[in-house]
Amino acid sequence: MPPAPLPELDPALYDAAQNARAWPFEEARKLVARIEKSGKTEVLFETGYGPSGLPHIGTFGEVARTTMVRTAFRLLTRDQIKTRLLCFSDDMDGMRKIPENVPSRAFLEPYLQMPLTSVPDPWTNEYASFGEHNNAMLRRFLDTFGFNYEFASATEYYKSGKFDEVLLRAAERYDDIMGVMLPTLGAERQETYSIFLPISPISGRVLYVPMKEVDAKAGTVTFVGEDGRDTTVPVTGGHVKLQWKPDFGMRWAALGVDFEMFGKDHQTNAPIYDRICEILGGKAPEHYVYELFLDDQGQKISKSKGNGLTIDEWLTYASPESLGLFMFQKPRTAKRLYFDVIPRAVDDYFAFVSSYQKQDEAARLENPAYHVHFGHPPAAEMPVTFSLLMNLVSAANAEDPSVLWGFISRYVEGATPQTHPALDQLATYAVRYFNDFVKPTKVFREPTDKERAALQDLADGLAPMEGSTDAEALQNLVYEVGKNHQFEPLRDWFTAIYQVLLGADQGPRFGSFIALYGVAETRRLIADALAGKLVKAA
Repeated sequence: MPPAPLPELDPALYDAAQNARAWPFEEARKLVARIEKSGKTEVLFETGYGPSGLPHIGTFGEVARTTMVRTAFRLLTRDQIKTRLLCFSDDMDGMRKIPENVPSRAFLEPYLQMPLTSVPDPWTNEYASFGEHNNAMLRRFLDTFGFNYEFASATEYYKSGKFDEVLLRAAERYDDIMGVMLPTLGAERQETYSIFLPISPISGRVLYVPMKEVDAKAGTVTFVGEDGRDTTVPVTGGHVKLQWKPDFGMRWAALGVDFEMFGKDHQTNAPIYDRICEILGGKAPEHYVYELFLDDQGQKISKSKGNGLTIDEWLTYASPESLGLFMFQKPRTAKRLYFDVIPRAVDDYFAFVSSYQKQDEAARLENPAYHVHFGHPPAAEMPVTFSLLMNLVSAANAEDPSVLWGFISRYVEGATPQTHPALDQLATYAVRYFNDFVKPTKVFREPTDKERAALQDLADGLAPMEGSTDAEALQNLVYEVGKNHQFEPLRDWFTAIYQVLLGADQGPRFGSFIALYGVAETRRLIADALAGKLVKAA
């Protein structure tokens, strides 16, 4: 399918962009300076994907963040310079180990060291290979999100001859590239290392063998094959691929890449990639190094391990836009990427979108909503937070979002799932998230004598406020009760409310909760807690 069209930019923001400080603008300014020196009429952004496992959120993050820089560049240059985003899949790599999250590890064992596009699809046989299956999973999500990008396959580029010119140059300058690589290797590895990895004519495997000869004039390499005989193959046409570090530099030189970001694990190798690119006649692109994502145990997320979150898991509980916000915020800070980060990302997203329409041009360009939506934040207000909805799910014992609408429609006058589809979707997410992650952790406790007296006073004080949805007035009552019962600090009163009534250590602004849940319902909740019913039910 053709790429999604590039969104139009708001010309009213052109002038403000020149002084914008958000990190995508800082990176885009480097590209503006680069283009002014080179005179190029097109800027090529690239992201890389290693399809050794199913796409994870880190892969999506590279595309989203690169698109943010691309949008900033377009704004700085008033959209007068053509830009392209190439999502490049290293699918000709050999399968060095079997991923842990495939249906049958034994099924894949015979295909170790085969190029990923020569390994059968272990899931559905819908695709011609393991690599093509994973490529399709990546493209499916990127298309769903509406990214403007072009997809590229290393297998196709190598076999079609798109890399032939630079591969022949690599044969001519073999010694120079080896001179960059060998000092980075141990003594034993130096003895067997070659920048070229031939594809075995016998088994089709990627071979890690030393070269007996590199004939630059003929454009061939000679090595000892799997049958023990000298084997000569051309470096063109997909008969060889490059080791991964030389491959980085070769690709940059062959394609004329201007910008690529990568994780901190590549940072020490960046000078190697740059030098090889220059040896092969290219100009190294601008880089942006981001910190790695961590799972719930603080370990780096990995495609092969399948730890951390998958794209589909995030989208089960929250919107793509909330994921985009998570990617925008502090990309150079290591962050846990697990289920517990979702509620904050959702509520922060709606807060930023809500404030965008009220801001001037300069403030809009610092607002994450601008970057998450690549220049087109919607005009949206979310009258109920994700966190508040989850507490409503808890109090109402809701297994279905339709239960929540009896409370929501009273709180938001005239609201229905049809008039507020975004709120309806948020309610659906809240029910799923609460029942899967929050409910199993709920621990209710009996109140102390002091807390029991305060809760009874709160219930009595709410009686004359029946039907009120004035969150501020309700919150003031909660404060007064806590002060009257001499809770010091006052947060101990709110902690008691959350633990006794909601089974959690923290919770929403309680006045807002009462306004949404209802005064009568809250009084019944207090009565159940004082009677020990919540502890017993839990």
